[in-house]
Amino acid sequence: MTFLFYRATIFHKLKFTEEMAALVFCQTNIMKHAEASYKTKCAMTASLKKIMETKPLSKITISEICNDCGINRKTFYYHFQDVLDLLRWMLDEEALDVIKKADLLNDYEAVLHFIIDYVDKNKHLLICAYDALGREGMKRFLTSDLRYVAGLLISEVENKLGKFVDSHFRDFLCDFYTNALTGILIDWFHNRPSLDRKEIMDYLILTIKASLPSVIEERAKFRL
Repeated sequence: MTFLFYRATIFHKLKFTEEMAALVFCQTNIMKHAEASYKTKCAMTASLKKIMETKPLSKITISEICNDCGINRKTFYYHFQDVLDLLRWMLDEEALDVIKKADLLNDYEAVLHFIIDYVDKNKHLLICAYDALGREGMKRFLTSDLRYVAGLLISEVENKLGKFVDSHFRDFLCDFYTNALTGILIDWFHNRPSLDRKEIMDYLILTIKASLPSVIEERAKFRL
């Protein structure tokens, strides 16, 4: 009886070990596949950016992208529906990168400088995206970034003042500054008005410094 019990125990342990090994193998393969897929997407993104330097998005073909990064059309369609789908993924990745880097900065002036630098360095890409997506499409792309930035601005001012607004009003402030920043930045890179980089930076900082602390101070009185 003891021998049979011992034998059954060993059998179950071996079975469990095999199942765990199979699970680890499966998870490893999934991770490798995900990593390979991401690298392929990044390669396609790099090719799209390169081609966009010389051609409008509407003239770029899937074949051109595939030839440039050394993949076949089947691989492209496995990841994306069309060139516009690739552009949207590229913009989403750019947005994530901007948020990650902005989160490492110490104050809202540094964050604003970072955003302006990004727009200035990538103006050609953003103009091409604007032409493909329209103003509303660009607003949707920029809104996720700039709402996060607006939240950083509000939090920094609240912490400096030691005063905090209620969540509903905070959401309103986020929307207000997000929409203002989005509209200004789109007009700046697309229409290129008379404002240069330094002027728009100075104006943004002055406007936020003069308005946001006063609004938070005033609203905080309602919480007393």
